Order: sequence, then C-alpha cells, then structure tokens
Amino acid sequence: MKNTWRFGELELRYIREVIDSGFGSGTSGSMNNRFETAFAKKVGSKYAITFNSGTGTLQAALYAVGVGYGDEVITPPLTVISNLDVILAQNAVPVFADIDPDTFNIDPADIARKITPRTKAIMPVALYGLCCDMDPIMELSRKHNIPVIMDAAEAHMAEYKGRPIASIAQITSYSTENSKHITTGDGGIVVTDNEEYAIKMRKFGSLGYAALPAGDGRIRRHKDIFQDPAYKRHDAFGYNFRMPEVAAALGLAQTERMDFFIKLRLDIAAMYAEAAKECSYLLPQKTPKDYLNTYWTWTCKYERDDVSWKDFRAKYVEFGGDGIYAAWALLYDETIFASGAWKKLCPPLYGPLDYKRPVCPVADTVQPKLMQFVTNFGSKAEAEPQVEALYKTIRYFK
Repeated sequence: MKNTWRFGELELRYIREVIDSGFGSGTSGSMNNRFETAFAKKVGSKYAITFNSGTGTLQAALYAVGVGYGDEVITPPLTVISNLDVILAQNAVPVFADIDPDTFNIDPADIARKITPRTKAIMPVALYGLCCDMDPIMELSRKHNIPVIMDAAEAHMAEYKGRPIASIAQITSYSTENSKHITTGDGGIVVTDNEEYAIKMRKFGSLGYAALPAGDGRIRRHKDIFQDPAYKRHDAFGYNFRMPEVAAALGLAQTERMDFFIKLRLDIAAMYAEAAKECSYLLPQKTPKDYLNTYWTWTCKYERDDVSWKDFRAKYVEFGGDGIYAAWALLYDETIFASGAWKKLCPPLYGPLDYKRPVCPVADTVQPKLMQFVTNFGSKAEAEPQVEALYKTIRYFK
C-alpha cells in the first residue's frame, strides 16, 4: 500500500468494520458518530458534524447563524474560493476585510471598519495553520451581536494564546481534504458548543430530516417512526452533504493519530525555518507569542526586487525542489468575480454592487510575494531534499 505513513492498519481496520457491517450509509451507520465524537473531544468542543467537504461545512454554518438574502458576511480576500462560494450560495453579500502584512491573516481593525447594520457573520480564516487574532474579533462579535465562523480548514489543533482554537468562535470549520493535517480523502467537519447551531447544521447537511438531534447523524434509528405512513420526514431545508461511512472510518483513524501528523508538520516547518534563518528577503509568516501554528504549509513573503519570484522558484526546482506554491489569487481578482459573472446568480441583489479598487491594499501587496513550501511529508528524511533545495537556492542568490 502506498502512503503507509498516511494510511495504515488502523484505517484498514475501521474500513473493514464498515464493509463487514453491510456498508451502512450515513443515515444508519455508526462510523460518522464515532468520528464526530472522537474529533469533538480531540479539539475541545461539544458537538461535531461531518460533511462531504469543508465547503459544505461553511455553508451549513452560514445557514445556522441565519445568513440569507442581502446579508453581509465579512471575510478576507486571501483565501480559497470556497469562502466566496458559500456566501454567494446563501444569496449574501461578500465584504472583504484586509489582512495583516506579517501574519497574512484578517485584520481585526479592518473588520471593525467594514461592519454595517447588514453584517450577519464574520468569517476569519486561520491561514496556513495560524489562528487569527481572535480576542478583538470576538469583542466585535459581542459588541455587535454578530456570530463568528472560523474557517480552520488549514489549522487542525492550532492554538491561540494557549487556547484550542475550537473553543473561541461560535462555530469552527475544518477540512479533511487530502492535503490537510488529517484526511478522509475529501470531506469536512464542523464543531460548536451551541446545540441550536449543531442541530441546524446537521439538518442542513442531511436533507432537513426532522429526527436529527445535535449529536447524532443517524436518521433510521427507530423503525416504528419511519414505517408510519403519517410520518413527516423533513422539517427544515437541507442538502445531501453527508460524509460516507467509509470516509468517516478514515477520519476516525486519522483523529486517533492526529498528534503524530501535527508533530511531523511542526518538525518539517522548523527545518525550512532553519534553512532560511539567515535570509533577509524570505520573511516567514509571523507566529505571535503563545500561538501554535500547525503549518499546513511553511509560508514566507518574498521581498527581493533583483531576482523575480519565478526565477527563484525555477532555481529551487533545478536544485531538486518540487516547486513553490503561490498563494491563491485574491477572491475579488479571480475571474469569476472580476468578470462580474457572479452577479448572474442573483441580478437584483448583485447587479448594483461595485467593488472599487483598492479593496484591500495590504492583501494586494502581499499576495504576489507569498511562497508556500509543502509540509505534508511522511518523515523529516522525506522532506530533507526540499529543505536542502531551499538552502542551495538561498546560497546561490546571495
């Protein structure tokens, strides 16, 4: 089996349990429940709900807090397109708050400037494994009665001032896509301590079944209910965003091994940092005191004018590196947004909107300079050639 460091006998054992049980679906099986229980305990939250993606989790979270037609959602422009997609899927209006130039995360001061009476949610993103500055964000949440949905897709087990990040915002969303700290192949899981939010999110991801409580995703628990012709199954709106049982089996095994995966990423990030420590033009993402960055990638800002970003990357590849990943284009620069094509989703609402430049000047400056180095390796030895390539590239361009 390939990727034996990533998937091993524990994953196979839980998958066999699913198959041996008759391959129960997410509506009747138990593996999703076991994954949810283990993950909630691991990250320090009361409820966890599995989904087929980290995009589904975010849309469910927006639905749970009541985001709908014409409501505004504040989010950073430096993030994956999913954050924009889910806002538009709710017929809501994206409002872009600028980022901090050193942490690359959303700037709480700009959030404060962007709040209006129509603001219904704040969606910060824990970028590259680093939590945002959450104390001022949560103060804004309390002051204006606006719920916070933290997108922690890249920040499993990260900490903020010594606290688990899942204990801070009203809702915290994680991805379990294959590049993340733990994986179910594709998938997502969302956590909260709020029972009402948990019920709404669970129903949203499972066709609005009336029988669903906060802590149990199984629908067919009592045959007498389902075998009654008078029973009304659906009392809420929802999609079929459930995680398959076989994927949840992977998630359970990966959760039980999460400490190993996190430690490995921390060690590999430290190797990159050591290679670049004397380099004045590679500025690592700033991790403030008492934060734990769990390094989905080791990311730095490239501050050099005489050698282009692309030339530096080309030399890195020449020295044996597997490439340097660029940051996503800013959300408002992506073709779907910049072209105005997104306005066709809801012309009466979106047609009059105009996002005049500069929308977020700091993000405009930082995004082209970011370099992401992969930490998703099976061992420090496997990562060593990438680190050595970085060291050689830095030395070459001295």
